[in-house]
Order: sequence, then C-alpha cells, then structure tokens
Amino acid sequence: MTETTHDDLPTGVRELLARSNRLGSDPTVTNYGGGNTSAKVRATSPATGQEIELLYVKGSGGDLGTLRAGGLAVLERDRLVSLDAVYRGVEHEDEMVGLFPYCSFGHGGATPSIDTPMHGLVDLPHVDHLHPDAVIALACAADGEELVAKIWGGAVAWVPWQRPGWELGRSMAELSADPDVIGAVLGGHGLTAWGSSSDEVEERSLRIIREAAAFLERESRDDPFGAVVPGREALPEAERRARAAALFPHLRAVASADRRQVGHFTDSEAVLDFCSRESLERLVSLGTSCPDHFLRTKVRPLLLDTAVDAPVEEVVARLGELHAAYREEYAAYYDRNAGPATPAMRGADPAIVLVPGVGMFSFGADKQTARVAGEFYVNAIHVMRGAEGVSTYAPVSEADKFAVEYWQLEEDKLARRPKPKALAGKVALVTGGASGIGLATAQLFAEHGANVVVADLDAERCASVAADLGSTDVAVGVALDVTDPDAVQAGVDAAVLAFGGVDLVVNNAGITRAGSLADTSLEDWDLQFSIMTRGSFLVSKVVEPVLRAQRLGGDIINVCSKNAVFAGPNNVAYSSAKAAQAHMVRLLAAELGEIGVRVNGINPDGVVRGSGIFAGGWGASRAETYGVAEEDLGKYYAQRTVLKVEVLPEHIASAALALTNGTLPITTGLVVPVDSGVPQAFLR
Repeated sequence: MTETTHDDLPTGVRELLARSNRLGSDPTVTNYGGGNTSAKVRATSPATGQEIELLYVKGSGGDLGTLRAGGLAVLERDRLVSLDAVYRGVEHEDEMVGLFPYCSFGHGGATPSIDTPMHGLVDLPHVDHLHPDAVIALACAADGEELVAKIWGGAVAWVPWQRPGWELGRSMAELSADPDVIGAVLGGHGLTAWGSSSDEVEERSLRIIREAAAFLERESRDDPFGAVVPGREALPEAERRARAAALFPHLRAVASADRRQVGHFTDSEAVLDFCSRESLERLVSLGTSCPDHFLRTKVRPLLLDTAVDAPVEEVVARLGELHAAYREEYAAYYDRNAGPATPAMRGADPAIVLVPGVGMFSFGADKQTARVAGEFYVNAIHVMRGAEGVSTYAPVSEADKFAVEYWQLEEDKLARRPKPKALAGKVALVTGGASGIGLATAQLFAEHGANVVVADLDAERCASVAADLGSTDVAVGVALDVTDPDAVQAGVDAAVLAFGGVDLVVNNAGITRAGSLADTSLEDWDLQFSIMTRGSFLVSKVVEPVLRAQRLGGDIINVCSKNAVFAGPNNVAYSSAKAAQAHMVRLLAAELGEIGVRVNGINPDGVVRGSGIFAGGWGASRAETYGVAEEDLGKYYAQRTVLKVEVLPEHIASAALALTNGTLPITTGLVVPVDSGVPQAFLR
C-alpha cells in the first residue's frame, strides 16, 4: 500500500492513527515498539465493486507513538476470518502467519504481525493491545487471576499465558462477544481491550490501566523489594559517573564477545533503588516476563556482585568469572529447550548488566536498540515492584520464554532487517569536529552507521553539529580542549558514557601561526605543538585504556599535512608539529598492533573551504606568502598539483572512511597523501 496523507484515509483509520500516537507516546501505557492497535472499516472493492470490510492493524516492527499509514497492514477481514476453517490447532498455528498475505487488500501495506488474529477475529471495530506496567504487574503476579477478578469483578477477563497467535485471537473473539466484558488481562503478557468506537476502546484501555495502577498504589506493601542492603547504596552522582565510565569498556567487552555491541547507561532512581534491595538476586534470577521485555533484555541480566568501592581491577576479574558462568548458563538454557527445528543460538552474552551503586548498562547492535533494551528493563523493574507489592512476582516458565525467544517467526523478523552499514556498532571520536575536515568526517562516519562524538572547543557548536547528524542515538557533542589533560579525560569519559566506548579516533584538532624562524615566537611554537602534536598524544593516551579494555581493536587516525613532508616557506612551527604527528602514527602503530588497533595518518594539502584554520587568518597569511588573492587560494593550491583539483574536506573524510570501514583491514602505520598530487610531498 502506498503511503497516503491522513486526509485521504477513511475516518476510522484516521482515528486509529491518532489514538495509536496518543497511546504510544505515554510510557505508562506501552513501551517503545510494543503493542498494536486496529480498526475495521467498510470500503468498496475496486475489483468487484462490492462492499467489503477491511482490517487496518499496526504491522510488524512498528511503534505506536510514531505510527503512520505506511506502518499499517491492510487485510480483507472476511478472508482473514475464513482462515479459521483451515486452522489445525495450536501445534500448527505458526503456519497461519504465512497465510496472512493472501488476505491482503491491494498491496497489503506493512507486514502483518503475529498479533493480527487478536484484532481480526474480534467482531467489534476497534481493538487495543498494550503493555502497561501496571497491568503486566497483575499479569505476572502469582495470584493474578484472583487480583483481576477482585479489581474488575468480571468486566475484565483473565486469560492464562498463551503465545501470541491464532489461538489467542480465538480467545479474544469469544470474550469480546460478551457485552459485559470490556477487555482482558493476558497472563504474563499485557492487556487487550475492544470497543464499538475509537473513543470507546481508548477510554476502556486507559480506564483499565488507571484502575490497575490505583489498586497497586493503594494495596502495595511498603518496600516491595525488601530493605536496602548496606554497601549497595547509590554512589554520589559524580563518583557514580566516573565509576561507570571506568567500567563501561570492560562491560562492553563482555557484551560483545559474540558480536560487537553499543552501550547505554541508566542511573535512574528506579534502577539504583532496585539494585540496592535485598530481593535483587532473587528477582534478577527470575528474569523478565512480558515477551516484549525478554526479547530485548535476554532472559535475565548479569548482576555484578562486587562491592561498590572495590578496586576496578578486582571488579574486572570478578566480571570475567561472572561472564563465563553466564555464558555457560545461557548455553545450558538453550540446550535444555532447543529442538531439531530451533534456530541457531544467537549469542550467549548479556544484554543487561546491573551494577549496584552505579546503575544499569544495556547493550544492542546500535544505540537505539541498547537504549530501548534499558527502557524495557526499567519497565520490568516497575512490573516486579507492582507484583511484589501485592503478591509475588511469578513470570512465565523458562520453556515459554524460550519458545518466544527462539520462535521461527521472530527469527524471520530478524532476517528482514536491513544489512548493517559499514561502521555500524562503532563509536567515533572526532576532534576539531565542528568545522572543515572534522565536520565532513563526522558527517560521513554517521552516514555509514557510526555513532559520532563531535569534539571541539565550542560546546554550543558541537551540540548543533551533533543535532544535525541525528538524535542522541546517533551523535553527541562534547566540549574538548585537546591541550588540557583533564578536559581530554572528561571528553573521553563523556563519549564512553554516551555509547559504551570508543572505536575510532580522528585526531583532527589543529591551528596554525605562519612565520619564518625569525618571525615565529616561542608562544607560537608551543601553541601549535600543544594542539596538534601534544593534543594527538593526549587523546590517544586517554583512549588507549578504553580500546584495550573493549578487546574490539580499533582505529586511530592523525590528520597531518603534506607539510609534514614538504618544506614550504615561512611555516616552521606548523610543519614541524605536523611532521611529529606523522611520525607518531608509525610509533603508535608499532605499539598498539598487539591489541588490534590500527594507527594511520592522512596528509592533506591546504583545505580552504569550510576550514576554521583558514578562516581564522591563516588563509590571508598564505595568500600573502604566495602573492594571490585570498579568495583564489584554493585554486592556487589546486594548480600546483598533478591533478589540478582543489582538495576539499570530503576528500579527507573519504580517506578516513576507507581506513576504518574494512576496506584496508590490515593496513597500519600508513600516512596517506590526499593532496591532489603535490610532487614535493610524495612519500618515499
């Protein structure tokens, strides 16, 4: 189905989209990507001219809060309902999903989800299926059925755990036929409600959620998670953040043993309180329950059980032991439950790591996935708190969790994801990233899937550049003075806290003060060496422990200059600093190869366009030296090259990409000329 404007849609569908966006934007109602909604409308078939009933339902993989018309699956309801005649029972219900496309209206819109029968088999025109924490708390309580009956007295039904599919759709159809029943709590899962209008189903959904929350608030015992355990209290914020930055690369190594992951850090009050309580170990071992939760968080987190003030070396040693045990336990879980047709194990590393006193570290193939995994575990904490407050938390069985985690339909959904971009899962720190070469590099790296930390002196400008690259799931800005060791440490820590670590470093920060030996002051000499040579050294030195802890290899690139080779006129300090930067490439390449870190350099010719250096007076100085107008300086540089092409920021960015995207996987210690061919700077 072609994306249309909402004005072109039937009234019921416009109401559906508006309702979905309202429900999906409220975290107390449902989580990101969770739940689905639907509407049934009458339409005329263009094929037969007869009136038909269409089912519009949120498709697989969408999000209610941002749902648009293109995210809806559109089916002819009569054909969907008629599939009941070929349904062969629970053990065969997965085969029904393959029949949904044959019920499509026109091109069918988005891929129908497994929850389609829950909507299509209900006769009422509007259905909501949601995952509110308050309702899931009841759904995961040991005596949830009795609690639901106590709260709603039959107006809201109880449905024992069933994996989503045709059978659950049949249950919803049967319950919704009773005019006194407005919805159902699905054991271990969530909420489904129905109504004769969009307003009615929304009111019913919100009423059920509101009444569930009120019951939990009114009836909950004090301290559902038990007393605070001495020594597990949250560290002060500054100390907590510093501890998180020190641990994160080691935790990322653990989460990335099977495949590279990006991280997200959460130290919200809910997380810190949960991690401080006496029920922590018991509840962590039980894992999450709602399918949307454990599909994103794995069956359980890894709990780092060291003292909050233990030396980092001691914590890292214990982490290794816990990780080995976690992998062994996960493999055993897989072996206990896998059958001949089960998809291969996807990985045995944790998606969630809890560190008492510090917070929660969540991981995923990209930043959004990592962040959402953390959000889902916070939802799980709320669910456990609610269930423990009025009953006992009792998630679905291990076998039921495994059946969803390794569901072939879930595997098929994963297979439909687009192929990752070349730099996906990698975190790039670009100094001097707010203009010129740094800006072009940041833009190109983000375009190819990297998470980018834009580092420069001007915090406001860094934030603006990062925002242009995308949300904080893509890029962040960090104010960073490469000459200040404390500022460099703070900047690298900020990068680590944003994305879990650093993989690619582009040492691009630079400045120049032209002058002959006689004209160059000691201050000019020291300034240029402090920014370019010392700055590259400082950033590399601070990042090195992060690269080492991650055990993922990495890349460091020094943006040098053709002046590192070419003895140009009146440029003694700048050219000397760049020559030192270039030789640093060779030295670091030799040293860091043992941890899989490649170190390379780029020697550009003068890049005039977009350059902060040239705009700051360097352009005028060079133009005067060469006897040309400043506006013609780029053309002048081009004419002295072999190729007669002006060097632009994008050319240097492309070289940085080639050095980091796998094109040159075993190249290190190389300084690449990107100068349009300056014979005096040919490397030999």
